[in-house]
Amino acid sequence: MRTHPIGHMEYKDAPPAPSAEEFKKITNGLQKAFEDFKSAMEEKGSKSDAVFKDRLDKIEGAMTSYSEQKDKWNADFKAYTDRVDEFEKRMNRPGGPGEKKAADLEIELKGFNDHRASVAAAHGRTLAPVNLEAMMGYKSAYARSLTADPRALTAEEVKALQVGVQPDGGYLVPADTSGRIVTRVYETSPIRQIASVQDISGTELKGIVDRDQAGAIQWGSETTAPTDSTTPQIGEWLIPVHEGRVMPKASQQILEDAAIDIEAWLARKVADRIARGENDSFVNGTGVGRPRGFCTYTTAATADSSRTWGQMEHIATANNGDFPSSSAADVLFDLIGALNPRYLTNARFVTRREVVTKIRKFKGATTGDYLWQPGLQAGAPDRILGYPITIAMDMPTLATGSLSLAFGDFMEGYQIVDRLGLTTLRDPFTAKPYVLFYTRVRLGGAVVDFDAIKFIKFGS
Repeated sequence: MRTHPIGHMEYKDAPPAPSAEEFKKITNGLQKAFEDFKSAMEEKGSKSDAVFKDRLDKIEGAMTSYSEQKDKWNADFKAYTDRVDEFEKRMNRPGGPGEKKAADLEIELKGFNDHRASVAAAHGRTLAPVNLEAMMGYKSAYARSLTADPRALTAEEVKALQVGVQPDGGYLVPADTSGRIVTRVYETSPIRQIASVQDISGTELKGIVDRDQAGAIQWGSETTAPTDSTTPQIGEWLIPVHEGRVMPKASQQILEDAAIDIEAWLARKVADRIARGENDSFVNGTGVGRPRGFCTYTTAATADSSRTWGQMEHIATANNGDFPSSSAADVLFDLIGALNPRYLTNARFVTRREVVTKIRKFKGATTGDYLWQPGLQAGAPDRILGYPITIAMDMPTLATGSLSLAFGDFMEGYQIVDRLGLTTLRDPFTAKPYVLFYTRVRLGGAVVDFDAIKFIKFGS
C-alpha cells in the first residue's frame, strides 16, 4: 500500500508523490546559496577580480541548479495531484476500486466519436458514430497494430481497425492516449502553461479585438442635449491551424518481444517531440506553415495609445546585448510601468536563464534589496520585483537588439489553438530495422492583444 499524503489515505497502486523531504532539501539549498550570493556581493571590494568571479560563478551555478530542481519538483507535484484527483474518482466509484461504470464508458465513447469526427472532417469525410463494443475492439486492435506486422493481425483485428482508418493510411490515436499526450505536452511546455489554449474542430480560430472604450458619460440637466460619444473601434483576429509531424522510432525486435508498453512509450515520445517543437514555434515561429511566435512581431518604443496595432512595445537598454551600463535596474521598472495596470495582476517575466543570472545582481536604489527573490514555498516560482519568472530557453539569446526578456499577461496576449485529433502511421520500411511511428499534430498560435506583452530590447 502506498500512502497518499493528501488526506492521509492509503491506496494500493496510488501514483508516487514527490518527496516533501526532497523539496525541503532543495529550498534549504536555494536559500543558503542566496545568502552566500548576498554575502559575496557585499565582500566584492575586498577580493581580487579572479577570486571573486570564481566564487560568484560557483554560487550562481548552485542557485540556478536549485531553482531548476525546485521548478521540476513543483511541476511533478502538480502532475501528481492531477493524477491523484483522477485516481480518487476511480477509487470512489460504487463498483469498487478502478472499475469503470457505464456512465464513464459512455463519456469515453462520446469523446472517441467526437475524436473520429474531428479527424474525418479534416479530410472532408463524415463518419457515423460507433457503439461501445466497436470502440473497445478498436482500442485493443490499435495497441496490437503498433507492435505487430500488419500481416500478422487477425481478421477481427483488421475489421476493428476500420473504424479508425484514414485516407493517408494512418490510425486514430485513442482518446485516452491523446489525453496523456496533451497532459505531458502541457507539463513540459512553459508557454502552454502561461498562454490561453483553445481546442477547436475547424481550421482556424477567429476573435474580436476591442481596444477602445465608449465615450465618457455626459452630465447635464434634463433638457441638456447629448453630443455624440466616441464609438469603440472593433477589429478581428484570425489564427490558422498548421500541421506538424513527429516520428519516433523503435526497433522491430523490441516491438516483437513486447519489452515495452508501446502505447505509453509512443505517448511519451510524441509528447516530448511536440513540446520541443512547440516551445520554439510559440516564441520564434514565422507564422508560415507553423505558429507565429510572440518574439517575431515588429516592436516600437511607443506607448499603447500611439503605436500601430500589430506592433508591440519595447524598452531599449541603449547597450548592445546587455542591460544599461549604469542604473541597470531602471529598465525593469520602466518595463513594468509601461504595461497597462489591467494586465499587471497576471503579469510575469519570460526570459532565458542567463538573463536572470544578470538580474540577480540588481538591487533596489532605495531599499537595497535584491530585485530577484527565490520562491521557497511549494508551488511558488522565483520572482523579480514581485512578479513570477518563466524560464524559456527558446527566447532569443542576448545579442545586439535582441528581445531576450518579455513581460506581460500572456493569458491575454498569446493564443494557442489545438485542432483535435491525432493520427499515427506505422512505417516498418523506411528505416529498417526500426519501425517509425509517423504522427500528425495540428495547432496554431499568435499574439491577439499587442498591448498585453512588452519587451526589453537589448540595444538602441
